[in-house]
Amino acid sequence: MKANEHNFIDLIKKRKEEGILYVIETYGGLLNAIVRKRLFTAPDRVEECMNDIFLGIWKNIDSFDESRGSFEGWAAGVARLEAIDTLRKMKRELQTVSIEDMEIPQEEPSFLELTEQELSKETEEILGCLKPKDQELFRRIFLNEEEPEEAGEALGISRDNVYVRIFRGKQKIRSKFGERKRA
Repeated sequence: MKANEHNFIDLIKKRKEEGILYVIETYGGLLNAIVRKRLFTAPDRVEECMNDIFLGIWKNIDSFDESRGSFEGWAAGVARLEAIDTLRKMKRELQTVSIEDMEIPQEEPSFLELTEQELSKETEEILGCLKPKDQELFRRIFLNEEEPEEAGEALGISRDNVYVRIFRGKQKIRSKFGERKRA
């Protein structure tokens, strides 16, 4: 007997393969879209989930009630629930690893040292356009992360003057090094 939209449910209930093949052919695209939407982070699990959906439809066809809604809606519900179950399985499979068991790669000391030297040279070059007192103020605030008031107090500069010096220093640096970037 050939499956069609009127008899495929009866065929599945009678455990005839033609019924489920009709579901796969007719509703497979919709069910696949539902699963892919939920399992977008695990595309390798989609096929397995789709197989579970069709198996679920095959085994639970007796729970489908035409008076409560369409087969399409019921099958979509089965797909949503199966996709959620797959996500739950994936979550359980994730293992927590103790930090003691992890091997953390170490940076090569010579590379870090070289990088630090390059940054230090660049910083000195940038600060070189400022007056010595302003250079020290910038080092304290931007490199040592001191509060502006604290840095100003240590250098004998008033709070208001600290902010003026920072503003003017930034302008000077931008005008000197901003031109170099554009060129």
